[in-house]
Amino acid sequence: MSKVLPDLLYTLTHEWVRVEGDVATIGISDYAQHSLGSIVYLEANEVGESVKQFQQFGVVESVKAASDLMSPVSGEIIEVNQEAIDDPEVINSDSYGNWIIKVKLSNPQELANLLDPETYQAECK
Repeated sequence: MSKVLPDLLYTLTHEWVRVEGDVATIGISDYAQHSLGSIVYLEANEVGESVKQFQQFGVVESVKAASDLMSPVSGEIIEVNQEAIDDPEVINSDSYGNWIIKVKLSNPQELANLLDPETYQAECK
C-alpha cells in the first residue's frame, strides 16, 4: 500500500501540498511515483510564473508513461527544485522529501477543494 502522510493535502491527480504560512510546497504522491515506475524526466514551469489550481505546471515521464503535473493551488512559483529536475529518479526514492515547486499562495480558500489524507487514501484503493 502506498504511503500517505497525515500532514499533507492531496489532489485526485496524485499531487501533494504542504502549506506553511503563505507558501505551498508541491510534489507527487507515493502512489503516483509507484504507479509511474522509474521516473526519467521531470519538467516544471519557471520561477515567477503563475499557476492556477488544477491547471498544469509541469510534466513527469517514466519508462511507462508521461503525465501532466497539476497544481493543487493557485499562486506564483517562487522556487523550483532543480535537484529533482536534474535527477528525477530521486522522486522514486522519496516522493515526499523531494518536492517539485514552491508556490506563494494567492487564494488560501482553495485548500478546501483538496483531499484530506483519509479521503486520498480511500481514492488510492
